[in-house]
Amino acid sequence: MKRSLALLMIALLAPLPLLAQNHASLDLDDLNPPQGVMAGLIRRYTVDRGNLTRFYTAGPTDARRNRFRQFYTEWLAASSKPDFDSMSMDDRADFILFKNHLEYELQQLDLEARRLDEVKSLVPFAAVLMALEDARRRMEPMDSPKTAALLTRIAKEIEETRKSLDVSLKPDSKTAKPKRTIANRAAAIIIDLRNTLKNWFGFYNGYDPVFTWWVGDPYKRLDEALQAHSAFLREKLVEVKADDNNAIIGDPIGREALMIELQREMIPYTPEELIAIANKEMAWCEAEMIRASRDLGMGDDWHKALEHVKNLYVEPGKQPQLIRELAIEAIEFVDKHDLVTVPRLARDTWRMEMMTPERQLVSPFFLGGEIIQVSYPTNTMTHEAKMMSMRGNNPHFSRATVHHELIPGHHLQGFMTARYKTHRQIFNTPFWGEGWALYWEFLLWDMNFPKTPEDRIGMLFWRMHRCARIIFSLSFHLEQMTPQQCIDLLVKKVGHESDNATAEVRRSFAGQYGPLYQIAYMIGGLQFRSLHRELVESGKMTNRQFHDTILKNNRIPVEMVRAILTSQRLPLDYKPNWKFYGPNPKEK
Repeated sequence: MKRSLALLMIALLAPLPLLAQNHASLDLDDLNPPQGVMAGLIRRYTVDRGNLTRFYTAGPTDARRNRFRQFYTEWLAASSKPDFDSMSMDDRADFILFKNHLEYELQQLDLEARRLDEVKSLVPFAAVLMALEDARRRMEPMDSPKTAALLTRIAKEIEETRKSLDVSLKPDSKTAKPKRTIANRAAAIIIDLRNTLKNWFGFYNGYDPVFTWWVGDPYKRLDEALQAHSAFLREKLVEVKADDNNAIIGDPIGREALMIELQREMIPYTPEELIAIANKEMAWCEAEMIRASRDLGMGDDWHKALEHVKNLYVEPGKQPQLIRELAIEAIEFVDKHDLVTVPRLARDTWRMEMMTPERQLVSPFFLGGEIIQVSYPTNTMTHEAKMMSMRGNNPHFSRATVHHELIPGHHLQGFMTARYKTHRQIFNTPFWGEGWALYWEFLLWDMNFPKTPEDRIGMLFWRMHRCARIIFSLSFHLEQMTPQQCIDLLVKKVGHESDNATAEVRRSFAGQYGPLYQIAYMIGGLQFRSLHRELVESGKMTNRQFHDTILKNNRIPVEMVRAILTSQRLPLDYKPNWKFYGPNPKEK
């Protein structure tokens, strides 16, 4: 009886059934691969940069910018010393990637200075206040009476700045009103300033009685002045309530900055060409949506078919079980078709968490990696919010994204890149990260992974979503679309629930992601698909060889993945040139 009970407990506590089957054995052959010259240099650089990053925490001060400019320039000179002609393929790739990285960082310092100049008239006191924290970090002696006078003077300067801006708002003013986006950037700088000053004040307060006696009251008045100025900027210039955290403003970077970002990602296309690619892919999706709609007996009205699929949601409490089943199905599929090596430990250690209602305001769908975070309603949501969440995370939509987040997508990526050529993680790019996960949606579609018209609609919905991301994010940064127009595009063109569309746009422009992040899904996926056609469909590599090699080369621009896989003889002055979608997408 005891033995039977023990066996039952072992069965209940065992990993998922398939995880003990067809797993890769422990691979010890490449635990200590040969290390090239560049790998050591890049590791040293990464550690050195970490020291500087942890030291300069006050914000974008002149001192920080000058020190980092010196740092990047010195490393650019130092990295050019090895004999490029005698380097291995990996070293050549690393050299080009490292040079590209350093040049990009130097460009970012120039753009940062320019963006600060744009807000200088709104926060003319910012640089002086940031410098206080820099001085503390350098452990300079504290002159408390002088500091108290400085804080008092700046509090008055803030009041004067607000009065002058108030004058510019009058109808007969000859001074142009600042742009909403720039005013919003200034308000964000003030939030960072207040946090920085709070930490600065807390270092001395109570520990230095002379400092507390002199600076306590001036600091309090300055913090109140900063808070009032931030509220003024938000309400009068940005035109949203000071406590409105749901307004979507964003900060478009312009075409020049977009071109710099594309150069860094080794994408040899213009923003306009990428939008043309997205429109072409969107047209393909719409044609396939109509086909699926017809298969469901709904004619050409694919929006009606999409509504049908949305209403196939599972009841509350059942979503975790659905996600588990979909995860197992995807792993079994890649095993059956021998598509990629999935180590047993990767199979056994992914986990699941449910997203809070607050997080779902920004991420209404899945987030993934070792932990898949699942969006589904809680009892605290309104009825409308519950329905939108359930409809937007129905089984057929979810079937197209669980493998994106777990295996063979983000979880497998994270598992492998933590173990192979880890020095390359400083070149991390969403065109590799999100592009790889999206590419599997392409490949599984081509391999008939969707079983029903509803499954096809689920996969097509997400593909259309990624097309729309390219269109609206690039158009926003080119100042050709407003956030509301972006939301309308997702609702009308893709079929999003309005709350989900709003959350998607808020996520895109809130500042946590780079300006090219949202385009990286589809564009990176197209890059990997083009490379798959070149190497696997031509018979030069098997699927497993192709996918394993990509994962073991870590997170680098896909153009450089191609160079490595095709053994290109890279020149010292290499420039991105791979037209993975053809030379003139506008004409396709």
